[in-house]
Amino acid sequence: MDKPVSWLTGFAGLALPYLILFQFLFLLFWLFAKPGFATFSFIALLIGWKQLSVLVAFQSTRSFEDEKRANSIRVANWNIRGFNGIGNVSRGMAVLKKQIVEAIQQHNPDIICLQEFNQSEEENHIGLFTPTYPYYYFAPDYQNKSGTYTSGCIIFSKWPIIQTRRVPYLDAESLLFADLRKGKDTFRIYTTHLRSFKFKREDYRDLDKIGAPEEDAMEASKNIFRKMRLAFKYRERQALLVAKEIAACPYPLVLCADFNDVPTSYTYHQITSAGLQDAFIKASAGLGRTYMSISPTLRIDFILPNLQWQVHQFAIIDEALSDHFLLVSDLELKK
Repeated sequence: MDKPVSWLTGFAGLALPYLILFQFLFLLFWLFAKPGFATFSFIALLIGWKQLSVLVAFQSTRSFEDEKRANSIRVANWNIRGFNGIGNVSRGMAVLKKQIVEAIQQHNPDIICLQEFNQSEEENHIGLFTPTYPYYYFAPDYQNKSGTYTSGCIIFSKWPIIQTRRVPYLDAESLLFADLRKGKDTFRIYTTHLRSFKFKREDYRDLDKIGAPEEDAMEASKNIFRKMRLAFKYRERQALLVAKEIAACPYPLVLCADFNDVPTSYTYHQITSAGLQDAFIKASAGLGRTYMSISPTLRIDFILPNLQWQVHQFAIIDEALSDHFLLVSDLELKK
């Protein structure tokens, strides 16, 4: 029998921002109403400080500078939703592919990690990037029967790639890495896309039903709960595999990922416990939403360098071209 560690903490992690907010409001209320009672809310917030420290950043509120430092590298990470934009593809709302490429290139990253990337015989999406990023590693995880269409994660680089590897999961885009050489330095870039909830259109309708009459709400809640619990279990196994791979890396590394899980989740803590720092926490401020649907508290996309890097800048940019937001960070190897 599966231990309910990951899926219980998964549900708790989604609720935690609201629980912290309620505790903070209670703290303010008791300070004015009965100051003695405020101690309980203060203790509750203190107990949850570790979770709060990965949920909210308290560093820089300055705007992202286009010019990066001489010795730093700029990394971009983005789930591009298959180049389909933020609308419904069946209604003809897919965006032009060049818009996504231009949105990334205007920030002039040295390395680009993309999830939900696709390539076909009819449309050479890789070719849109290679004039500026001649080195790349594409690991197709899904393909049609004829093999003319493939999709998965991809890494683009301005610098030579000296080694690559793909670590497959069950029912999700793989973990892959590319070892890059810049001058005398060699470092490893990982990217991955962990199992999603796989919500379909009817599931989003079920979310709306949860506040409806009792019978409809109960059935809708069961459907949503089953899908979410299954995804949390998948991600538990994937997180263990990612942490194991990272722990064995001989180089400075950066993990760019769509975890489909928030920073208060088992997934995040398992992976970052392998010696990673969160670029958002190190160089930004606020909650840092990276996904546009369901909740305003969903930071599920990450740039996570290990401790051999110094984080100079970080930005989350809503380009209105995907249901995820573009992440950009400037990193410098510590000498």
